[in-house]
Amino acid sequence: MTNESVITSTSINNSDYSLQLNRWFLKPIGVWPLSSTTPRLERIASVTLNILCYGFVLFAIVPSLLQMILSDENLYTKIKMLGPVSHWMVSCVNYTALLTRSKEIRHCVEHIQADWQMVTRESDQQLMLRNARFGRYVAAWCMIFMQGSVLFFCFVAAFATEIIQVGNETRIIHVLPCAVYKKLVNVDESPMNEIFLFVQISSAFIATFSTVGIFSFSAVLAAHACGQLNVVMLWITEYVNDSRDKKAGTLNKIGVIVEQHLRTLKFISFIEEVLNRIYFLELFRCTMDICILSYYILAEWVDHDIKNLATYFFILISILFNIFILCYMGEILSEKSKKVGEAVYMTNWYHLPERSILDLILIITRSSVVVHITAGKFIRMSIYTFGDVVRTGFAYLNLLRRIS
Repeated sequence: MTNESVITSTSINNSDYSLQLNRWFLKPIGVWPLSSTTPRLERIASVTLNILCYGFVLFAIVPSLLQMILSDENLYTKIKMLGPVSHWMVSCVNYTALLTRSKEIRHCVEHIQADWQMVTRESDQQLMLRNARFGRYVAAWCMIFMQGSVLFFCFVAAFATEIIQVGNETRIIHVLPCAVYKKLVNVDESPMNEIFLFVQISSAFIATFSTVGIFSFSAVLAAHACGQLNVVMLWITEYVNDSRDKKAGTLNKIGVIVEQHLRTLKFISFIEEVLNRIYFLELFRCTMDICILSYYILAEWVDHDIKNLATYFFILISILFNIFILCYMGEILSEKSKKVGEAVYMTNWYHLPERSILDLILIITRSSVVVHITAGKFIRMSIYTFGDVVRTGFAYLNLLRRIS
């Protein structure tokens, strides 16, 4: 096998390692972006999955939404129904966004694959692998927290039973994760009770995977961009050292560095363009979820219901973790892009010829214009934003407590 074939095989394996978890999360629900070479059978299977996923989610949303709006239940009961319904609705919007942005997401995937093919040195590969490994860890924990908490909520409800009296007949039915409008569908009899239990758990699985896909894909993209910026900083250090030692072949190296730097900044800008509206929706959803879940916890604390308390705490922790990841990734991308200029300044640039120093000044100037990840083009994703989301959620909680 030739050296070029070895490099190509390694690049494919590394890019697959970076994107593997995202493909596992998004393929089962039919939103993994297809390429131009995808077989026709796989395209048909993807469209079929899209129809089935929309069907399951809408079949769960509509009866529960009607129950929340048309029933004569008290405010607390309606607020308890709001949690699952809002999760399905926002996740359905996220699912649609993943489908409509399929071409842009495919472009990001191809960009990552091309970056891995461009890297030939082992030191650069190890630097990128370190960041890819971090992205995988974050993606895995996003799935564990989010999917685990939602399925735990569904199965806790499913294993609980309720005894109802219909005429002279006594029935034992499963408690549904979310109430259903009984004038539309009678879920107090078998097999309709079991059918809706299956539909609601399946729709929760689908809805959560669409949300997990967004969080995990954002983490992998951000980790890859950080890896590219680390490679640029390594190249800058080597360029300064080689220029100082007057080694051959350093004259054109600055052009390669600038080209790679601009390519990475353009990639970060593209990430922001693709995901900023989704980030805004997630900030809104997480703010409301913090408020609603905290309200549930306070209500269950009075009743000393340990089972429900544990469920709501688990879901709240998963939401806080996921929104922290979005904000943290935006923070480290901004900080890492600024550190490219700092890396130039921290080298022994003063030993270089005047022309080489001017080339480095251009890199410092470009690094001072930081590319930010935003939510809706006006909220910067940072650690401070995470604090604002938590504070706003608890402010809404105080308002909700006064109303109820």
